[in-house]
Amino acid sequence: MRYRQDRKFLSKLKTLMAIPLLLAAAVLSAWAVYSVPPPVVDRMLEADLRKQSDTWRRAVLLHLSSSEDAFVLGDLNMHDEEYLSLLPQTSDVYRLKLFQADGTIFWSTRLENIGERNNKPYFRTVVAEGLTYYKHEAIPANEVDRLRVAVKADGSIPLREVAEVYTPIMHDGYFVGAIEFYSDITDVRNTFITRVRISLALISVVMISAMTIVMVVIMRTNRRSLRQVEERSAKDQEIMATQLQLAREVKLLGELNEWLQSCRSLDELFNMVSEFMSHLLPDSEGSIYVFSNSRDVLDGWASWNGGSHKDHIQPGECWGLRRGRTYEFGASEVEFTCEHAEPHDGRPYFCFPILAHGETVGLMHLRARPSRAGDFSACKKLAQMCAEQISMAIANVKMRDQLHDQSVRDPLTGLFNRRHMTDSLRKFVAASQNSGAPLSVVSIDVDHFKKFNDNHGHDAGDMVLRAVGTALEQACDGDEVACRPGGEEFALLLPRVAPHDAITKAELLRQTVEDIVVRYGEKALPRITISLGIAHYPMHGTLPQELLRASDEALYEAKAKGRNQLCIAAGNSALPRDPAAQPEQSSPEAKPADSNAPRQEDKLAAEEARKKGAA
Repeated sequence: MRYRQDRKFLSKLKTLMAIPLLLAAAVLSAWAVYSVPPPVVDRMLEADLRKQSDTWRRAVLLHLSSSEDAFVLGDLNMHDEEYLSLLPQTSDVYRLKLFQADGTIFWSTRLENIGERNNKPYFRTVVAEGLTYYKHEAIPANEVDRLRVAVKADGSIPLREVAEVYTPIMHDGYFVGAIEFYSDITDVRNTFITRVRISLALISVVMISAMTIVMVVIMRTNRRSLRQVEERSAKDQEIMATQLQLAREVKLLGELNEWLQSCRSLDELFNMVSEFMSHLLPDSEGSIYVFSNSRDVLDGWASWNGGSHKDHIQPGECWGLRRGRTYEFGASEVEFTCEHAEPHDGRPYFCFPILAHGETVGLMHLRARPSRAGDFSACKKLAQMCAEQISMAIANVKMRDQLHDQSVRDPLTGLFNRRHMTDSLRKFVAASQNSGAPLSVVSIDVDHFKKFNDNHGHDAGDMVLRAVGTALEQACDGDEVACRPGGEEFALLLPRVAPHDAITKAELLRQTVEDIVVRYGEKALPRITISLGIAHYPMHGTLPQELLRASDEALYEAKAKGRNQLCIAAGNSALPRDPAAQPEQSSPEAKPADSNAPRQEDKLAAEEARKKGAA
């Protein structure tokens, strides 16, 4: 009897000792859930924004007509100011300032800041030394540009978390100025803090539950059988396996986000997506579709785990896209199969619309693998998180492509500008030097273009330039490049095109432009004609500037001969021709042909092109 009482006393004592331990663990877990996430997330965001600010800085410097003059002289032209004013609409930056080396603001999205000077110590000791300075603070919401502020019931203004990043501008190793970017990180910060807290809370609950279970097991070991102990151990292992799986998924999601943010093209992005999704969602086969530029169809880009995708699908073929939310087949009593999922074998599937910045950019389709058993709907939350990661990556890649396209395209005609023409010609010449492939350069000028502007106005002149640009673009195949260096001047770069074929293409282009009818208002403009000059590699030059100069001289010759014609550049080397087609010399005294006169093959090629055009 005394022994039993002692055992009860010891049992109660153990219970009383366990309670403070559990309370201490609960308090410690609550403290960790509340206190640990903010500083951790702030450090992550700071590292990310430091990298992002470098991207913003390069974008600003790339679009400034003269970055050195801008920061040394504080001088911006209208194009620079227009681009800078549009930057907050195309990025996470809501305000930016441009500083000279002495800290004076010479441009800001807020006009009242211009002329102010930053005399803070960090500007001289950090930024002026060529280092990036990061500052994060909470400010009233009404100080954030383009943000609608809802005043609280007590009349106070809510706070927003704002990051300020100063990036130095260096030229030849000297500090010439700085750019300050303001970014509202409130929503991103709150989202990450919430996710980290949820993860810590789950882990804490599991740990406290495990501690409780272990203590109960210890106190009741004398009343439990070996079978019950084994069952409890199995449950603990299952919980730990779930947590390990969750930790693995969180790690893979973090790695996926990091890799996707470094992608430079959609092909590279979707190769990474296929690789990661096969590990993140092993129980499902999937595919991804992205809206085309015309937004009338979705193009199939990637698939994984045995899935397949069609080349193109219509938006109306998916119930998820039509209803504007995730569609789950196999969860309701009455349901309908998406057309793009046909032929369908009855397996459950998901259709996740991929959204970026409030706009649908694509579709992720997941279907249960026939060789895997289990609850397919359990992967829905993880799949949704993956879709969110992919959507932002697609938006970033498209934004980078759009910015790059704007930097190399002529805004009026859509053709490539002089900068891209020079870079492309340099690459084509290098390729021809390595492989011996032919290369031709065609310089083009619209005849009497000044008369269109003088007699009909600049709008009519712009219509003529657009019409000629369209004809050039339609004439290009494969790697051929149509450019507008400036004004009424155009150019064609024809890599891997034989000289005779280049002459034929140029003559057909001349005839095409001659047949164009441009209507301006209620009347048709006068006939458009062009003059063309052609130079071939290597007979007319082996350097880009030599080929451009030779084609320009041929163009001047065509204009001197009366315009609306093409001329071939004069050169010391004859064009390659078929030896069987060479005429036999009647006598040893026969005189050689004039090297500066147009070659017979070129004349025949041009005449053949004219006949084809007439036909």
